[in-house]
Amino acid sequence: MNSNSKNRIFGIPNRYYVLLFLILLVLAQIFFPPVRPHVQLPAEPILHYPVFQGAVTGQFFWTNTLTAMVIADILLVLMALTVRRVVSKGEMVPKGITGAVEAILEMIHNLTETTAGKWTKAIFPFFATITLLVLVVNWMELIPGVDSIGFLEQPRPGELGFPIKPVTSNIYTLYQPKGAVQTIQAGDRYTLVPFVRVLSTDLNFTVALALISVVMTQVIGLRALGPSYLTKYFNVKTLFSRPIFGVIDFGVGLLEIISEFSKILSFSFRLFGNIFAGSVLLFVMGTLLPILQSPFLLLEFFVGLIQAVVFGMLTMVFMSLATIGHGDHEEGHAS
Repeated sequence: MNSNSKNRIFGIPNRYYVLLFLILLVLAQIFFPPVRPHVQLPAEPILHYPVFQGAVTGQFFWTNTLTAMVIADILLVLMALTVRRVVSKGEMVPKGITGAVEAILEMIHNLTETTAGKWTKAIFPFFATITLLVLVVNWMELIPGVDSIGFLEQPRPGELGFPIKPVTSNIYTLYQPKGAVQTIQAGDRYTLVPFVRVLSTDLNFTVALALISVVMTQVIGLRALGPSYLTKYFNVKTLFSRPIFGVIDFGVGLLEIISEFSKILSFSFRLFGNIFAGSVLLFVMGTLLPILQSPFLLLEFFVGLIQAVVFGMLTMVFMSLATIGHGDHEEGHAS
């Protein structure tokens, strides 16, 4: 079999099939224009009634980002079980997804060991879990159907909707998530609410992850240094012995408290802003012409990877620094 036969299907060169698919894609764009999704910051509820209601929490609605969280958790659990099964068999060189996960975890462990030293065992689980979780939820926007398949809903007052365009009939049916059926006519306005939305585009998720990172950094610092760790924020040792420098040290401690709160904002909005902007970019490109999404999907692949590694690595670095006391820094400068 020569090389030319490998590049043919039914005797026709493969490049003609590619050209045919491009033509069909353009025709589909003309006769079946894509539905533009409704872009908003808060996650959209996919159930119009609260799952539960509490005196403190109020009404709790199931949103499309919660669905994404459940899917991501299931994927991570399956990934962990697969790696455990391969390791239990004693395979020295894992292959496929297992090998990729093993390589990522080994890189994370070596990096943590180089930075944290004896505290690697305490810090590594946070670094690895955050990195893998953020990586999975970020890459979910690359899956077809995420952010693009959902139900049609008439916009609420003040929201922008898009008119229904007649194709074969001037009457359409909206299937509401609560089971009610509503009929609308061509020209009526609607919004598309996806069943699954990328979890990183929900500010609740990024803030919660940032709080876990910052709070556990303080916990690890207290474990490593004990009560003396709090002198980082409330330094009153030299407040009376050296009044001028003592006041400066006390002010620096208050600035450290402010910096911890700034870390929460930095963690939250960095991840949220990058992934939300990428999702909107994919929406716009897909509305203009679906094929335009291809280069931006590759871009979002790397953006999702970089953001996951940055979030996890910053957490690991802050936790490692929390295990080092001020006295250690002073001794290092003295030497």
